[in-house]
Amino acid sequence: MPDSQGSRERRLPFSHAGACAVAAAAALACPASAEEITVSSCGMDIVVSEPVSAIVTLDQSSTETVIGLGGAGRMAGSTQLKTQIAEQYRADWEKVPQLTRDQPTAEIVRAVEPDLLVAYSGYFYTNQRVGSREELAALGVGSYISAVSCPEHNAPGMTSFDLLALDFTNLGRLMGTEEQVAGIVAAQEQAIEAASEIELTSDEPIRVLWLYSVFEGTPYVAGGPSIPGTISEVTGVANVFADVDEQWPSVSWEAIADREPDIIVLGDLSERGALGDTVEEKIAMLRTEPGVSFLDAVTQEQFIEVPGIEMDPSIRSVNTLNLFVEGLRRLGYAR
Repeated sequence: MPDSQGSRERRLPFSHAGACAVAAAAALACPASAEEITVSSCGMDIVVSEPVSAIVTLDQSSTETVIGLGGAGRMAGSTQLKTQIAEQYRADWEKVPQLTRDQPTAEIVRAVEPDLLVAYSGYFYTNQRVGSREELAALGVGSYISAVSCPEHNAPGMTSFDLLALDFTNLGRLMGTEEQVAGIVAAQEQAIEAASEIELTSDEPIRVLWLYSVFEGTPYVAGGPSIPGTISEVTGVANVFADVDEQWPSVSWEAIADREPDIIVLGDLSERGALGDTVEEKIAMLRTEPGVSFLDAVTQEQFIEVPGIEMDPSIRSVNTLNLFVEGLRRLGYAR
């Protein structure tokens, strides 16, 4: 990992560097020119003088989002795979350098001299991973975090899909793909509107458990501020852990039983390789865990399968909205 960026032959498009970047990170004023593009992300401004050209994505959700927004040709690398890349993005993804299929490190990322890092969560921006956002800004590297993961910096009342649309718009501005992004945002809005118009078949709340993964025997489920939480609200069902103010809280099997879900949504992460990632493994656990095996949702197989990666905020999340609506109809909970 180089100690200094001063030896770069390629000039980064960031118009602020060094002290000005650190000032922006601290929410201090920096002079801006009329040509600059400024995007706010999770409390920090990203300011560029021209569209970025060396993006590195720090997780699969961000990789597919950047590609889907027309940014494949502006990528210097992708990292961390949880499952197979979606078919519609695979050809473009194969043209992007795959820096690692595991979690990125500072050495791996900085070796390709990125001008923008994109992640769905601030989890990656620590000294134990790719470095703090302030450190990266001082090196002339922007750091984008999905607005879905930054509730304290968002306007009140915005749903997770509203925040995804904001992500798409921001990234489109940074990449110079605004026209393509506008069509994607419009298509997502149409899908949301259609999903909101379904007719549920029960007068009682339909209780839904969104089961993302099971790690070392502990279930991880969707809390309130999550994509599944918003899907629940859009379709009129009740996310049984909506009262938990985390995207993916860990819970006990007994806590799941106490919420008595009518439907269990199973996230499929088949290629990730950890026990409890596949749908089949999740079903086996549900059937053998004494705390939940007796639930009607388990014994009557009231399951809906979705790609686990689509439960994280990304350009693919709207597909899980559509799959959930189809599942409600298949199980007789909607028409």
